[in-house]
Amino acid sequence: MNPVFQRAHFLSAASGLDHAPTDQGAEVAFAGRSNAGKSSALNALCHQNRLARTSKTPGRTQQLVFFQLNDAHRLVDLPGYGFAKVSVAIKAGWQQLMANYLAERQSLRGLVVLMDIRHPLTEVDRQMLAWGQDAELPLLILLTKADKLKRGAIDKTLHQVRRELTGLPDGSALLAFSALRAIGIEAAQAWVSGQLALHSSSLAHNHSPT
Repeated sequence: MNPVFQRAHFLSAASGLDHAPTDQGAEVAFAGRSNAGKSSALNALCHQNRLARTSKTPGRTQQLVFFQLNDAHRLVDLPGYGFAKVSVAIKAGWQQLMANYLAERQSLRGLVVLMDIRHPLTEVDRQMLAWGQDAELPLLILLTKADKLKRGAIDKTLHQVRRELTGLPDGSALLAFSALRAIGIEAAQAWVSGQLALHSSSLAHNHSPT
């Protein structure tokens, strides 16, 4: 594991791009439907228990939350999308914030999209993937909560999702993931490291969905 992940710490939270950190260096963003396990994944990747706040209440993340790895590299927690119990207007505001961020942020090097392996590729998941494709960002698709399924069911779901994913940008990857059972953590770290150029090589091509 690259030790830089363990040094991750909260930098800032922004309700708009004008309040985000200076658009320099490199960052990878994390997006997922409410309760897909995004905060747990961030904590697992950084080997910390309380880096990203986890909650049983859907939609807790309502801003762009930036975590500093070092002077030049960041991870970004995007607002959870989907069935959060908020008004239509607030939900539309979150969606616009994410769309603007993905389209305009020059330091963004990749997007991690987390989906519950038991319910992948919902309509809102497909919208997030489309935004990432439009921005020509390498995508890491993490099928979370893989500990809930047996090996055969995991492989079947991976195969089904891989068949449905077409036209993904170069460097994209698909992985089964479990923060609880440490499934896919090292491969996910390697992908993120590759997009941030934290080392000279990446394992992304070893897990390409195409």
